Amino acid sequence: MSRLVFFFQSASAGGVLLFVAAVFGIIMANSPLAPVYFNFLHMKAGPLDVHLWINDVLMAIFFLLVGLEVKREMVHGELNTNAKRFLPGIGAFFGLCVPAIIYGVLNGGNPEYIHGWAIPTATDIAFAIGIVSILGSRVPVAMKVFLTTLAVMDDLMAIVIIAIFYTDTLQFFFLFAAALIFIALMYINKKNYVRPVPYILLGIGLWFCIFQSGLHATLAGVILAMTIPFHGERDGRHISPVVEWEHALSNWVTFLIVPIFGFANTGVPMGDVSLGDLVHPVVLGVAGGLFVGKQIGVFGTMYVLVKTNIVPMPDKTNWVHVYGIALCCGIGFTMSLFVNLLAFPPGHAQEMAKIGIFIGSVLSGICGYIVLRFIAKPAEPQLSNS
Repeated sequence: MSRLVFFFQSASAGGVLLFVAAVFGIIMANSPLAPVYFNFLHMKAGPLDVHLWINDVLMAIFFLLVGLEVKREMVHGELNTNAKRFLPGIGAFFGLCVPAIIYGVLNGGNPEYIHGWAIPTATDIAFAIGIVSILGSRVPVAMKVFLTTLAVMDDLMAIVIIAIFYTDTLQFFFLFAAALIFIALMYINKKNYVRPVPYILLGIGLWFCIFQSGLHATLAGVILAMTIPFHGERDGRHISPVVEWEHALSNWVTFLIVPIFGFANTGVPMGDVSLGDLVHPVVLGVAGGLFVGKQIGVFGTMYVLVKTNIVPMPDKTNWVHVYGIALCCGIGFTMSLFVNLLAFPPGHAQEMAKIGIFIGSVLSGICGYIVLRFIAKPAEPQLSNS
């Protein structure tokens, strides 16, 4: 029992559970139970089918947690100054651009496939941090902070991409209603109201309006997070509602919502997949973007900035550490699967993208672990940038 408690308290637990759930989804989709699996996902449960409940409702809660984490880091964390934001921000930006370019080069000639350019741009924070956590003191603290901050910035950029590039038609009545609800949320924020009930009720209304507006409903989670007060008082004592909400949601998201999402969205019937599909342009674009593009974008950014003396080398860090972390950034998974659902309708291209996500993420995770575990050596504090 003590080992089980220790596992669920570890930083790697979320990544492990997500991986197990994803593998279970693949097994179900390729077993005699496949009809049960797919029928369950498309079964009506009230106004939505099960798949929509998972991808539009549960994932809105996931994005709420992401938004709370970003807000906490922006106000009182590793993103609270421009200096702290600079290096991981630039790393996240080029770690986004290079994979998109690689995907575009391989798929630019096909108007159907090019819509998936954003699939390999995201980093799965649960998996990446999980691998680094397993390695313990072998990874310098500065690199753990860099990876965490970069992943948060990466998620923020992914949210912007979803809002701008993966919205087809807009219903302006519902957008206007969502704007009014947002104003109401900001009003109670300014009035220092810290109890959760009005935020929850208005947040549900916000989700409905955004769901009907044509924007993806999960954006409601991020918008709601922006309005949760960081500081306040309740019953005569100082509290932080952002931190309280984050603590209340963290385990539910890590141990339930994200694994359910992985289970529901990784089921690819492999009977329809041939060896030739492994060189399909979508597979190559996604896998290459994650495995090659991320390491070029993140490592290349760090190398140029350090060698040009724009930023110092992080303390107790060497270039092998930086390269290992850059590899871990290629673990796309949760956010990549999510963008895939927006980029492609159900069908061959979506399934090819899922295969590419698996290949790129698994290669990045294994290689990142090997580099950091067996090749990287402890480094002395840096005295110069050369």
